[in-house]
Amino acid sequence: MDNARPVPFLKGHGTENDFVIIPDPEGRFELSKDAVARLCDRRAGVGGDGLLRVVRSARHPEARAMAGDAEWFMDYRNSDGSIAEMCGNGVRVFARHLVRAGLAPAGELAVATRAGLRRVRLDADGGGVTVGMGRAELPEGEVTVTVGGRSWAARHVNVGNPHAVAFVDDLAEAGPLRETPLVAPGSAYPRGVNVEFVVDRGPRHVALRVYERGSGETRSCGTGACAVMVAAARRDGADPTADGTPVTYTVDVPGGRLVISEGVDGGIEMTGPAVIVAEGTLDGTLLAG
Repeated sequence: MDNARPVPFLKGHGTENDFVIIPDPEGRFELSKDAVARLCDRRAGVGGDGLLRVVRSARHPEARAMAGDAEWFMDYRNSDGSIAEMCGNGVRVFARHLVRAGLAPAGELAVATRAGLRRVRLDADGGGVTVGMGRAELPEGEVTVTVGGRSWAARHVNVGNPHAVAFVDDLAEAGPLRETPLVAPGSAYPRGVNVEFVVDRGPRHVALRVYERGSGETRSCGTGACAVMVAAARRDGADPTADGTPVTYTVDVPGGRLVISEGVDGGIEMTGPAVIVAEGTLDGTLLAG
């Protein structure tokens, strides 16, 4: 890559979970951890909770096996440059970019991710985006979340990436969330964990705050909202695969609102906004090193 050449980029968000988008169809860029962290820096870079690299599946070693089902691979990185398996808000923004750029038609499309294929449905009129998030896994074992000397029992839910969901009386109980919450036992999450603090707002209506591994507290987390919905449903006695009745929850995040449904086959769907807010070029040296 010519480090002096300007590099196209876009900026987008889903319920204010924001991302730097780097189109790289042929997989030419070698994005280092430091380069991603520079781009996501809110003072010295573009700024974002993470980075979405747009690569043809056939051109990426982690996605070639999915190329027959999904032309495009979402290479997602957290804002500290670390690699993550999935990002629910990110995949909506990723799909919005594909349609906006003429790389995919509105309607239904598949996106390859490190957590597998994700089916996405976009309204032709630019409205909401719905993502099939797959099934949740609920590993056994007790988990505890601790912040500022206070501890809560949490539910371990995996929705392509790991989450610890703690129900609290008030979201303020989580404090400023400037440091990573302590989650025990650490062996439950060998690659780190996203932590959600959740309160009830009404029947099948909850609100959350989230601390994302590699990014800190963010305005929204799509996989976290799905994990929260599943944890809340089980707490409330709802299990569609067991009782044969689909269930839908409204999940408020600091940056907006998501609607999460679980079907009788265990499949989870998330619907929410996805917006491209800017595009331009980067100094190529920001991606080097």
